[in-house]
Amino acid sequence: MSELYHNRILELAAGIAHLGELQSPEGSALKVSRICGSTVQVSLNLDEAGEVVTQIAVDPKACALGQASTSILSANAIGATIGEIRSARDALSAMLKSGGPPPEGRFWELRHLEPVADYPPRHASTLLAFEAAVAAIEAALAARASV
Repeated sequence: MSELYHNRILELAAGIAHLGELQSPEGSALKVSRICGSTVQVSLNLDEAGEVVTQIAVDPKACALGQASTSILSANAIGATIGEIRSARDALSAMLKSGGPPPEGRFWELRHLEPVADYPPRHASTLLAFEAAVAAIEAALAARASV
């Protein structure tokens, strides 16, 4: 268990950027882990083309693993393309569930969560932030399409 909560995980969990909510988000999503009850709310805005995150706010109520994942997302999401965020979510899921390699690029620090792969009940809370970010992106794009 101590390998899960090593120093870098605890540092990330304690230093989450962009906490709170945006005043007028284009997209927002709340994801909940049915296993442990952890939640992560992500609100964001996209650039004019709808391709790059320009603002993000997060509100995690999660364990240290969920908070660490949220920290990595929030510290690196501004300036990220929606493709980068989707790819990071998919790579994180593959790393946890099927032995895939850790994500690379701007979300490379997700590698610190690799030991979580051995603890399936913790997969859901570790994925919450990226699941919420992708859902918030989809909500923002849907809102734009309906205008």
